[in-house]
Amino acid sequence: MLFTERDYYEDVVKMLKDRGVELPEIAELVVDGQKDHIPDLSMATAIDSVQHVLHKTEVQDAVMTGLALDDVAEAKQLPNPLQERISGDHGTYGIDEQLVMSILGVYGTISWTNFGYLDRLKPGIVGKLNDEQHNGGRVNTFIDDIVAAIAAAAEARIAHD
Repeated sequence: MLFTERDYYEDVVKMLKDRGVELPEIAELVVDGQKDHIPDLSMATAIDSVQHVLHKTEVQDAVMTGLALDDVAEAKQLPNPLQERISGDHGTYGIDEQLVMSILGVYGTISWTNFGYLDRLKPGIVGKLNDEQHNGGRVNTFIDDIVAAIAAAAEARIAHD
């Protein structure tokens, strides 16, 4: 029997949207990140690159897993001390960064540099998600890094072309 992999693209896009993230917001990070290298990069090209990234199985799995953990933590359904560490986005809890490695690995080492920049400066939607977490709103421990990683991988994909 032949095994065919299901594409969870639509599911992942819906999960991101349900958590307040639209693809154009990720594409804005891509355009901004590439402005010094490709000043005429269009939003359409950036969105296309984000979509390509989101069609990768490794990316889909990371997104689904991270967002599910944010949801479960937000519902206070994790055992302590894990609940406390995830819902508080504890400074030494690094599993969120470990999870995004599967996204960053898809398009090579340039993704790591792009991600580091986005993770440190937290521009656009990444900053908004981070602020929601730290201002007592939603649990966004995973989604902010996931969004940054998607943008970083989309930038790297463009750089490889």
